Amino acid sequence: MLIGVISDTHIPERAQTIPKIVFETFKDVDLILHAGDLVSLSIKEQLEAINTTICVQGNMDRYMGLKLPERKKLNLEGIEIGLTHGEVYPRGDTQQLHYIGLEMGVEVLITGHTHWSFIKELPDMILLNPGSPTVPRLSDPSIMTIEVENGQLDAKIVKIGDPVCKALNFKKS
Repeated sequence: MLIGVISDTHIPERAQTIPKIVFETFKDVDLILHAGDLVSLSIKEQLEAINTTICVQGNMDRYMGLKLPERKKLNLEGIEIGLTHGEVYPRGDTQQLHYIGLEMGVEVLITGHTHWSFIKELPDMILLNPGSPTVPRLSDPSIMTIEVENGQLDAKIVKIGDPVCKALNFKKS
C-alpha cells in the first residue's frame, strides 16, 4: 500500500494552489492523508480526485469553520497509525507528540503544524511530519510518501521545491 501524506496547505489563505508536482507524486497512491490546515474543503476535493483522502482539523481550519475530526486512528496492513495536526508548543516537540501517540494507542503518529518535515524514530513509536508543500518554515517545501507492506513501513520525505524565505525590506543607512 502506498500512502501520500500532506499537511499545512493553507489554501487560499496563504497560498494559491497546490504545486502540480504533488499531484504527480501522488498519482499512484492508494490513500492520501492530510494532517490539517487545509483551510478550504476544495483542497480535499482536489486530492479526492486522485484517491480516498482522510483529513484532520488543523488550528487554522477551526478559524475557517471547517468541521473535521481532530484525530483519526487507522490500521493499515496491521500497523496502528494516528493522524492529527499536532498542535503542541513548541511546535514539533517530540515528548508532547509522543504522549499524543500513546493516548491514541498508535505505533506511528503523523502530524503537521511545524511546516517542516521530519522522521523521528523513538523506541516505541515513529513520528512523521510531511512539512508543507506551499508555506514551508525555513525548510524545503515537501510532502511524504509511506509504503506499508507485510507489517513494514518505509517513509520518505519528498522535497518538491527550493527553500522559500520572504525578503525583508532593510533600509540602508
